[in-house]
Amino acid sequence: MNSGMQTAEALLNPPHYGPVRVAIGKAIYWHYRLFRRKRHETAVLEHIGDFPLIVLPGVLNPKVMRTGAFFASQLQAELVEPGAEVLDMGTGSGVCAIAAARYARRVVAVDINPAAVRCTQINALVNALESKIEVAHGDLFAPVKGRRFDIVLFNPPFIRGAPGNDADRAWRSTDVAERFAAGLTEHLTPAGFALVLLSTYGDASEFVRQFRRWNFDISIVAERAFVNEKLTLLRLRQTPHHPELGITHD
Repeated sequence: MNSGMQTAEALLNPPHYGPVRVAIGKAIYWHYRLFRRKRHETAVLEHIGDFPLIVLPGVLNPKVMRTGAFFASQLQAELVEPGAEVLDMGTGSGVCAIAAARYARRVVAVDINPAAVRCTQINALVNALESKIEVAHGDLFAPVKGRRFDIVLFNPPFIRGAPGNDADRAWRSTDVAERFAAGLTEHLTPAGFALVLLSTYGDASEFVRQFRRWNFDISIVAERAFVNEKLTLLRLRQTPHHPELGITHD
């Protein structure tokens, strides 16, 4: 194993938690099951940063599950320049599409879950961004065939496995890492990049392997550690050659 891969494995593989942290993690899980799960079973109004967000049943709540809220918080003017054309892959509630549209010229938000498509359309209206956000239904890059973007955003399903229904696609997939990495280059402008959020809760190392396979330079934009999970936001840029790549910090 080369030193670059060792760096990636040390950063992204789930750590071995001690008994105290494991117990705390279980307590958090049961708190969700007993008190917060209903926020996924009914329409709720959340506030993510300074904007409201309606989350419909069958759509992942970005505040309850932390990943969407964290990702959206990073989409500031330093990353999303005025005039940028943005693709928000697997948009869910539209949280990252809304955050990016405050700066970008236009955002295309795509999701395979029809409930997520409806949810994002509603949130574009609620936030008066319907003129800047185009919402499309479909699988990965299929709805944007032939189009290129300055920034591609992706908060992918982390867990390797077959989804049980449309809502479960936010969590599980058997091949999203491979298909996303294979299709990304042809949907980026020459200077474009992707921002991908990974979690130690799932199989982050498989995403890293696929990004290396398709010749992407990988850098870390932001990280956040919780009791039982670490989130890492990666920036991917296409490189002209095929060197042995590691992960660097921006």
